[in-house]
Amino acid sequence: MKFIRIILFPIVPIYYLITWFRNWLFDVGLKTSKSYDFPVICVGNLSTGGTGKTPMIEYLIRLLKDEKELATLSRGYKRKTEGFVLADERATADTIGDEPFQFHRKFNDVIVAVDANRQNGIEQLRTLDVKPDVVLLDDAYQHRKVEAGFNVLLTAYNNLYYKDIVLPTGNLREPRSGANRADLIVVTKCDKGITALEKQEITSRLKLSRNQQLFFSYIDYAPQVKSEFEALELSALPKFTLVTGIANAKPLVDFLTEKELEFDHLEFNDHYDFKASDINNLESKGLVITTEKDYVRLKDYKSLNGKLYYLPIEIKIDRSAQFNAAVQQFIN
Repeated sequence: MKFIRIILFPIVPIYYLITWFRNWLFDVGLKTSKSYDFPVICVGNLSTGGTGKTPMIEYLIRLLKDEKELATLSRGYKRKTEGFVLADERATADTIGDEPFQFHRKFNDVIVAVDANRQNGIEQLRTLDVKPDVVLLDDAYQHRKVEAGFNVLLTAYNNLYYKDIVLPTGNLREPRSGANRADLIVVTKCDKGITALEKQEITSRLKLSRNQQLFFSYIDYAPQVKSEFEALELSALPKFTLVTGIANAKPLVDFLTEKELEFDHLEFNDHYDFKASDINNLESKGLVITTEKDYVRLKDYKSLNGKLYYLPIEIKIDRSAQFNAAVQQFIN
């Protein structure tokens, strides 16, 4: 795969120009964006996957849900439906996608919807009897047809966008200059021991504009793994099989290794669609630990009941009071 990416390097300038020109058309008004008279917050990234968008959406839900009527709007990647779908009691990962389904099952007081056409999705949300006061757009940073009032841009500590180039050789969906649209930039998945000197170096390299604020965050893992039925102490787990279908499993693997836990790792592609053969393989295992995103797609297999658990995570943001204040100032 790396070799293919290297030989495709001649396409990089072409991709760069196409995406830069598209952004320029929106910036000068030759392509139109729709703005709204109520708060729309976009969470996204410049790179392809693995920056922690789902935990950030959940952070914002926890921050705002007690004071505002909230809705999340996602594309619903790899769902088996089309158009606008509003999550209800019949929703599954197949009907709305794994990450939106995760929001739906965790936050029953939040409206969860999917639509690849974000303009249409917002319009449909505003026709509901209970209209959302705030819409959180999940992974919509490049969806320029909607002009979010507030943009939160994520970049992973181990793959900062200033070190990267655009597709197909690099991982950037658009040129680095796209970061100029962000109001807040969050360096995610930092080492807990990140030093002030490292933060200063990253801040310098990101070259923020005056209207932008920078924050650093890390993943906080729960002390227990959970299922629908019970919780087990992480520190007391016997040998288990770790199953991941996420963009970057390394932080989780590193965490479990540091805890001196014994496990085998079955690693799949992001948003992997588990097949019957995969389920049969898992049935032959003992204890199975997975991510929450993978759990929502595996939990309905009754043959895995009693052996399947997930490890909850949350993000912790340094200077969280300032981060929270910036978001709340926008919505109020």
